[in-house]
Amino acid sequence: MQMNFSLSLSQTQKLVMTPELRQAITILQLSTLELGQYIQNQLLENPLLDISEDFSKNDVTDEREEEKEKDDSIDWEEYFQDEASVEPIRIQREQKEEIAYDNFISSTPSLQEHLMTQLHLSSLTKTGFKIGEFLIGNLDKNGYLAITTDEVSRLLKVSKNDVEDVLKVIQTFDPTGVGARNLTECLLIQIEQNGIKAPKIKDLVKNHLVDLAEGRFSKIADTLKISLAQVQQLKDILVTLDPKPGRNFSSPNDVHYIVPDATIEKVGNEYVVIMNDSLSPKLSINPYYRSLLTSVDKESNISKFLSNRLDSALWLIKSIEQRRITLHKVIQSIADVQKDFLDNGLIYLKPLTMKQIADMVGIHESTVSRAISGKYVQTPRGIFELKFFFQSGLENANGTMTSAESIKRIMREMIEGEDPYNPLSDQKIADILNEKGVTISRRTVAKYREEMGILSSTKRKRY
Repeated sequence: MQMNFSLSLSQTQKLVMTPELRQAITILQLSTLELGQYIQNQLLENPLLDISEDFSKNDVTDEREEEKEKDDSIDWEEYFQDEASVEPIRIQREQKEEIAYDNFISSTPSLQEHLMTQLHLSSLTKTGFKIGEFLIGNLDKNGYLAITTDEVSRLLKVSKNDVEDVLKVIQTFDPTGVGARNLTECLLIQIEQNGIKAPKIKDLVKNHLVDLAEGRFSKIADTLKISLAQVQQLKDILVTLDPKPGRNFSSPNDVHYIVPDATIEKVGNEYVVIMNDSLSPKLSINPYYRSLLTSVDKESNISKFLSNRLDSALWLIKSIEQRRITLHKVIQSIADVQKDFLDNGLIYLKPLTMKQIADMVGIHESTVSRAISGKYVQTPRGIFELKFFFQSGLENANGTMTSAESIKRIMREMIEGEDPYNPLSDQKIADILNEKGVTISRRTVAKYREEMGILSSTKRKRY
């Protein structure tokens, strides 16, 4: 086999992931709150960045032109040529003092604080109070004891009987059922404290909770020697009890605030998108360092450092503006497609894919995916995550499409209006939807029903 060496030229095309491009992609994926935090970190790292309160578009344009004349190595028009022609709607913010509404939110006691208040009012010994404090500290968010009495006895070096006695005292506290070790004990405590005297109800809780959940009423009736109607009556009593007595006490960490990235408002017969810029500070170039850059020797280390930081600052400002433009275009396209939903409600939500929006905006599908990730929008119908508008759908008899959320809404209304003694089966629901022109199978009906957390017809049936 003969081996030869030769020189040849070949032309290839590849995408180079520069640090600036990675930064632009990262910024596009950030939500409004995350972007605000990202900007704060950049302000700490880059001395040339500054916050401008009165930062208009003309200021940005003039500033960029000045810096472009100083450094011709950055070709902004070429980098964002396909995006520069789109002008998002800008609303001039009023210069007024903003109110932090968090200061008006009243704090509620946690479950542990609520129980400790009652523990201080109980007549326990010093050792009993120590045991009670330890037990309360080991309750989970639902009010169940997350540790065994044997472990408490061993850790505190007290007798198991003392632990059991203190636990019984805690189980008398409000909310009823708190301090239970399992669901059965929780329900039995509530039955006892609420004075429920229904016959066989304790036997039902102790031995047949699984059968009750699975709808095996006939098996329960045969075992307890009662009628199906009596089983139904006992179930109606049990559903009035709270299986998670501690869930009404939430901690501050459980509260999550949603700040919409944009607002869709109706102007005339059209919907327009207004971007939420209130949480993202406006960036500009610090005038002191800008003047310093022109006065120092261009070959000095100071000039090189400032030039490097200036490039980073300009890229950041450009990336933030590019994120704003892209997000505005995507949301505006969604509003145009889902106009019927914004006008009439959930039942008119149309099936939509990211590829459709990508084709409308003229960007790649992956860019749409990054743009809608973790973003929320405020509409006349409420606040929704942008991913909510991208729904799969089923084809109708007339060739149109109906979104999955619309079908679920129709199914829920049908089930809410059904005869409880003769509930609609999945096949019956599928037949009704097919009569309305929605082509759907029984299997798909069952899938949507389970996604909505609705029980099957056998478990919904009353006797």
